[in-house]
Amino acid sequence: MAKYEDIANTLRTRIKSGDYPAGSFLPKQTELVTEFNVSRMTVQKAVEVLMMEGLVASKKGVGTTVLDHPFTTRDTSTLSEYEGLSWEMAHGNRQLTSQVIEFGVEFPDETVQEKLRLTEEEPVYKILRLRLVEDQPFVLEHTYMPLNLVPGMKKEILEHSIYHYIRQQLGLRISGAYRTIRADKPSDYDKLYLQAQPEDPILEISQIVYQQDGKPFEYSRSRNRYDVRDYSFLDMKGS
Repeated sequence: MAKYEDIANTLRTRIKSGDYPAGSFLPKQTELVTEFNVSRMTVQKAVEVLMMEGLVASKKGVGTTVLDHPFTTRDTSTLSEYEGLSWEMAHGNRQLTSQVIEFGVEFPDETVQEKLRLTEEEPVYKILRLRLVEDQPFVLEHTYMPLNLVPGMKKEILEHSIYHYIRQQLGLRISGAYRTIRADKPSDYDKLYLQAQPEDPILEISQIVYQQDGKPFEYSRSRNRYDVRDYSFLDMKGS
């Protein structure tokens, strides 16, 4: 993730959590330069991201004002963010809990083999988790990870943050993810765990996440009820 994106994510989180309430001003750019130890150009680019999302407005000689009606909402997630849902909710001061529905080891089928570049003899974790935000169903995650790249997985880890374990305990570094978005009809799992009605559309985010060396270590499908979660993506052109 580029440094300006990291700064934009931090500022966005502070806005959503109310640290920078509507009508207030963001800290001066000189203060942000000092806080994040970056150039003024990097800070400007981060602020431009927030302006394009409708979160702030900047006026020369006045400052950068936090807007009252931004485009994004409390439950809008950024598609370019790879820190995981635990990190996202913690930075938004929201309570996240995880219910482990299935956890086991199996040999991958053809789809998982293709996504994770595995042979049929290389075992994977099969994980199904319901993530609840403030005790309400938020997302149903179907996840596969190779045992050889993510050893030592336990239920206790799944009940908290897989990415924290991967980063802090295994020292794995993430380079990025390939994501696809599609609409789907609710499955029996969606109806049971997301409380989806038979006519409710489901938004599915499929992703393959890569280590810094280019090896895929996660293939997952996140299922969201249409009225619970939004995703945003900012496409900036130029240098």
